[in-house]
Amino acid sequence: QEVVSEESEEESNGVNLMEFSDEILLHILSYVPCTDLVLNVRRTCRKLATLCLDKSLTHTVLLQKDYKVNKDKVKQLMRDIGKEIYQLNMAGCYWLPSSTIDHVTRCKNLVKLNLSGCHVTSLRLSKMLSTLQHLRSLAIDVNPGFDASQLSSECKATLSRVSELKQTLYTPSYGVVPCCTSLEKLLLYFEILDRSREGFMLSGQLMVGESNVPHYQNLRIFYARLAPGYVNQEVVRLYLAVLSDRTPENLHAFLISAPGSFAETGATKNLLDSMARNVRLDALQLPKAWINGSGLLQHLKFNNPFYFSFSRCTLSGGHLIQRVINGGKDLKSLTSLNLSGCVHCLAPESLFRKAEDDIDSSILESLVVSCCNLRHLNLSAAHHHSSESIGNHLCQLLSRLKHLLSLALPVCSITDVAASVEKPPTTPNLVPQTFGRKVRIGIQTYPRNLGDQANQKIESSVFWALMGSLRFLETLEIIGSSFSSAMPRNEPAIRNSLPPCVRAHSVGDSEVAAISQLTYLQSLTLAQLPNILTGSGLVNIGLQCQHLRTLSLANLGMMGKVVYMSALMDMLKHCKCLRDLRLEQPYFCAGAQFFQALSHCSSLQRLCIVSRSGTLQSDAVMSFMANCLEVIMCHMFMGESLTVCKNLQQSIVRSFQAERPALNVVIFPLLHEDLTEVIRDVPMRHLDEITLFKSRVAEEPPNLWW
Repeated sequence: QEVVSEESEEESNGVNLMEFSDEILLHILSYVPCTDLVLNVRRTCRKLATLCLDKSLTHTVLLQKDYKVNKDKVKQLMRDIGKEIYQLNMAGCYWLPSSTIDHVTRCKNLVKLNLSGCHVTSLRLSKMLSTLQHLRSLAIDVNPGFDASQLSSECKATLSRVSELKQTLYTPSYGVVPCCTSLEKLLLYFEILDRSREGFMLSGQLMVGESNVPHYQNLRIFYARLAPGYVNQEVVRLYLAVLSDRTPENLHAFLISAPGSFAETGATKNLLDSMARNVRLDALQLPKAWINGSGLLQHLKFNNPFYFSFSRCTLSGGHLIQRVINGGKDLKSLTSLNLSGCVHCLAPESLFRKAEDDIDSSILESLVVSCCNLRHLNLSAAHHHSSESIGNHLCQLLSRLKHLLSLALPVCSITDVAASVEKPPTTPNLVPQTFGRKVRIGIQTYPRNLGDQANQKIESSVFWALMGSLRFLETLEIIGSSFSSAMPRNEPAIRNSLPPCVRAHSVGDSEVAAISQLTYLQSLTLAQLPNILTGSGLVNIGLQCQHLRTLSLANLGMMGKVVYMSALMDMLKHCKCLRDLRLEQPYFCAGAQFFQALSHCSSLQRLCIVSRSGTLQSDAVMSFMANCLEVIMCHMFMGESLTVCKNLQQSIVRSFQAERPALNVVIFPLLHEDLTEVIRDVPMRHLDEITLFKSRVAEEPPNLWW
């Protein structure tokens, strides 16, 4: 009786969730997907039935990464709360049939709608938009077969009131741009291939009946991102032609992201001259050919800039300070800066300078002092070597940027100058990276916690101190200055890679362990770190960085052997929040032990492995897919035969597609000649976010879209 009374007393002292205030419960419920709230949680009790329909929870519905949602759930959701939805995001819901879009017509009060990555025909778009009279923001894809002449007058009336448009083009077209006469924000993503599936060359000329002129008179933000290819360049010039005739007076953000060479023409030069005369910008990004060798930056005027990108430009540090930062004047408004691939941006001049020469610390110091509120900084794809001057190391200067949330650095920039010239320490686990007799490596003896690792490496290193000063950093990329991924975009897989920078050989396990100080780290990329011997630092990261959601590792240690496999498997056992994992390493063995360790990542949703001469065990993959119920993307590009790859892909799809509607599986030989054809069928969400390797820090202005 005493035991029972004690238990009853404990129950009476316990906390009942329903006793919380409505405000606290609403905050808790805001973390639950809307489909679960409306279709499941709402049916548990009367109180939750009322709270789940609160305007704060139904005003904005986000389905873009709700991989469990299907057509029936969307239909029921729209039927129950359609009239209460003002913002609906279905971006990247590639698995939903096009008929699902028909149910959006129930959302009569929609103001913002994102359908990027969804299958929408011209007729369905016309029918849907005809009923959405309050719509002001729209994101859609324009696929082959799109016909603007099929849009009804009611649809065009809705489009005439749209002020924000995001349009992804898979075919040469103006899309719905000519119908949007009130545009203030225009985002264009050009994903047009140069060749059709049949191998025919495509033209950048617009289709018949698409000669309508876009209306840019109210435009404030123009953004264009081009995938590789000549056709994309041809089409974007047609969009820019109207801008060159008359530059909008209220334009304050002009951004064009173009890979490779995108030559300047007479029309674009007229556009830039007009911008220099008539507008004051807050955000700027231009193709490198438009900036290199021109005095454009000297004439452009800026108001309160928040984003600059000079990626791949030959801009010198002297020009950066004088023409962009106004001689070191206050630029507290700048929150995002992309200097990726700007090999001379931290040097006074670029004329007689080699890319590997030391940086001028005074230029970086001026940058840090002037732009003290930077939150996103990208300095990757360049050799930023610090001199031996005390207190002027790149890491020491960057440690002053206390507001940084994301940072991308080249591997060679984080090494201690003194350490790079000293002899390497003698360590029992040291594996020589020279030719000669092979060394047998036994059971790893890497330290299991941060304290042991600190004993091997003095914590006074500049990179260790930098990581300690950036406690709120959420995204970190450490990428070799000469690294190039073997995964192609529109060309065959890369078979050979450039050797790493000499200074990069001084960066190893201890530097990786220093990253474990970043308690709030959510995304980590490490690429081309040749001096990784055991990967011991990865274990520290797994233990300490409990918020880690995205992990990308590429070419760590020696290329002929995956030296960090044991440490990686130990690390994965602690990554309970990990959702995306990308591994790129030659000779990677995706076997039973690896997948058993990976099965501890209970939140994992997407897996991508790229490995030249890599191997896999089909049974282990199937067992992993059965154990990890959240996985909806499995991309593996290995050294296996086409038959092995196809059989495994078919087995996964056949076994799990029914219960995982968003499942996307691509298993294919990395060096096969048809790889580019396979890549073009991958949903853009996965291709852009994980399958293709790239630096993502400051890639776009913050909050460009929702």
